[in-house]
Amino acid sequence: MVMGFVVLFAIDATIALVVLGFFFWGLTDGSVSSFNILLWLTLISAVGGILVGSWILRANGRPRIANGLLALLAWPGCLIGFFFLVLILAPVRWN
Repeated sequence: MVMGFVVLFAIDATIALVVLGFFFWGLTDGSVSSFNILLWLTLISAVGGILVGSWILRANGRPRIANGLLALLAWPGCLIGFFFLVLILAPVRWN
């Protein structure tokens, strides 16, 4: 049961790093501005809330709920990652 939590947490932490990377990249090139900062802060808070909330749930003896919370972010992230992997590796002509 612990191994499942660790794998899901690692996937979610990777997704969080990608979100933070795009956020800081947007800060440097100016695409994150006062117009959309609330959207970015909501996204960062949601991802961080999932990570912190699952850690707290696991520490309080609720590992199944913690894994379910982590799976909310991990499954779509893995599906999107698989989609991009297929796009990169498949010899498809787009013209």
